[in-house]
Amino acid sequence: MDLKASIWIVKALLILALIYLAYIDWRTFRLPNTITLPMIFLGIAFNIISDTRFTNPSAALIGACLGFGSLWILNSGYRLLKGHNGIGMGDAKLLAALGAWLGWSALPSILLIASLTGLVGGIIWLKWRNFQLQEAFPFGPFIVIAGIIELIWPQLIPTFILPRPI
Repeated sequence: MDLKASIWIVKALLILALIYLAYIDWRTFRLPNTITLPMIFLGIAFNIISDTRFTNPSAALIGACLGFGSLWILNSGYRLLKGHNGIGMGDAKLLAALGAWLGWSALPSILLIASLTGLVGGIIWLKWRNFQLQEAFPFGPFIVIAGIIELIWPQLIPTFILPRPI
């Protein structure tokens, strides 16, 4: 099997796992550790041992740490202000998995795309639920959407935002 085919097989399997996680989170408001934790370790291992890796091993390790740590810090600040969690740690583990697979440099784009799609999805969610603000909202599906976009079209956001040389 050639290199391009094997890369697309890995990407397809990763996309299927992400879609499954989005479905679970949408239905249950949970992202199970039995899927997210192995995805973190598999992403790091894939980028260490594979010839078809998506990023270098150090970027994968840093991506996993920053992915989890950024949402953990955000949630800790929210918990200090409000007295309860604002984002689930399953979302942090999902972002860590994407960081492990795609590297730390993909995380800003993933967070921006997830936030923008989550904002639109949140407005639709509120309208669908007759603007009941007391209910939780699953953010995992939007992290998944962003992760898939970044996996298929790496660095899409910087391409649109950064000025092009003349």
